[in-house]
Amino acid sequence: MRIGVAATPDVAIPVLEWLLTSHHELALVISQPDRPAGRGREVSSSSVSRWALSHGVPLLQPEKSEELIGIIDGLDLLVTIGYGVLLPEHVLTLPRHGCINLHFSLLPKYRGAAPAQRAIENGESVTGVTVFALDKGMDTGPIYRTQEITIDPQWRTQELLISLSEIGPGVVEEALNDIDAGVAPIPQTGSSSLAHKINRDEAKIMWDKNVSIILQRIRAFYPAPCAWTTWRDESFKITRAAMFSAQLIPGEIALIDGNVVVGCGQEGAISLVSVIPAGKKEMSASEWARGARLTQGSTFG
Repeated sequence: MRIGVAATPDVAIPVLEWLLTSHHELALVISQPDRPAGRGREVSSSSVSRWALSHGVPLLQPEKSEELIGIIDGLDLLVTIGYGVLLPEHVLTLPRHGCINLHFSLLPKYRGAAPAQRAIENGESVTGVTVFALDKGMDTGPIYRTQEITIDPQWRTQELLISLSEIGPGVVEEALNDIDAGVAPIPQTGSSSLAHKINRDEAKIMWDKNVSIILQRIRAFYPAPCAWTTWRDESFKITRAAMFSAQLIPGEIALIDGNVVVGCGQEGAISLVSVIPAGKKEMSASEWARGARLTQGSTFG
């Protein structure tokens, strides 16, 4: 089949790599326009755009979905992976077999922008990927294929997304075989849920919460926006932590047997493993503590 891929994040790259070596033709890559990013607000290309340019695959970066009309009409299929734009129905029908999406959850659970993050935040032990036919709804189309994986209790969103992206090519290949064979997708069934995009405000740690809730959010919100608190009136990000047996008031910091320990709600505590202080790079919590000059009664905001 003559296939196009509309994608933005690096989790789409395993599928792109597979398509490039498959018997299918990767005819076109579509990605978000270059936009200002980072502290310096320098214009930056998406991971997928850079991949397409480095592999000599034609790249389109439309400002509006209407720009796809007359371009994707000649495709047999358009595959979307984290593209970031909800394509209108009249665009979805342009390729011969329409459009399919690789979504990082077991639909209909966790429809929306942050399925992997919300799965970890909610303490799920199993998730997976779904390939489904796009329709006018938000991740509501009928399903071709799914594959589940167990979530390692130590994984953060970064590690989970890597694992999900690695099984993506195999599930997409199965879906393409179904389409070639004329197998119809199956309508979604079961209880649905939404995985809303994460904003920075909700990533702020409330130290009076239960230890499990705090640890799940630290794992879920890494690498972006990253769980954070305040230290001496500046933002302080926590990138990895573990449960610790100690009794401290919520937000109180203590050095115990070389561990940087913080009190949580219900007389729980966590040990910080790695952190990002304001204006600095990621470092071990013990390295930060050596330079922070902690005193008795130090607290996070």
